[in-house]
Amino acid sequence: MSNVERILGRLDGHLVQPTSLVLYGRAAVCLGFNDPPAAALLTQDVDCIIPISRLDDFGEDSGFWDAQEATNRELLAEGLYITHLFRSDQVFLRRDWEAHLVPVTPDLILTKMMRGDDPQDMDDIAFMLRHDRIKPARLEAAFRDVVLPDLVELRDAFRRAQPRVREIMRAAGF
Repeated sequence: MSNVERILGRLDGHLVQPTSLVLYGRAAVCLGFNDPPAAALLTQDVDCIIPISRLDDFGEDSGFWDAQEATNRELLAEGLYITHLFRSDQVFLRRDWEAHLVPVTPDLILTKMMRGDDPQDMDDIAFMLRHDRIKPARLEAAFRDVVLPDLVELRDAFRRAQPRVREIMRAAGF
């Protein structure tokens, strides 16, 4: 069982009602692909996106926050946690991203670009491109449609990551 499955299993055990989470980062790579890279299986956290349309629901769901806190407390000694919960306007996504929720889309690649050309994130992107065979035109469309948070450092990160992702795409034979 992967760390992601352990974290989400503990969270699920504490939830008092069904809760839908939008995973991204290595947790999404771990669960969204067959034979994910070992690094994805060993990730120590679960990152989630909270859609703006569901902010009130999450804010009012004290059961979810209690479950998250209990999960983190139980897994603290193992260094596992679920704490990176970002509003959808705080990550790189297309305007209509919610209409495209599936196991893996170009939006997952966009979210992996938030730390610029970080080597781990670039390795994850290379894996996704090889595995899912996302075509260059589809990725370029996502680049054109991305909504960047209004923070200079995030806009700079996107500009650093974009040529690196294109280079990875070319190296993958696209």
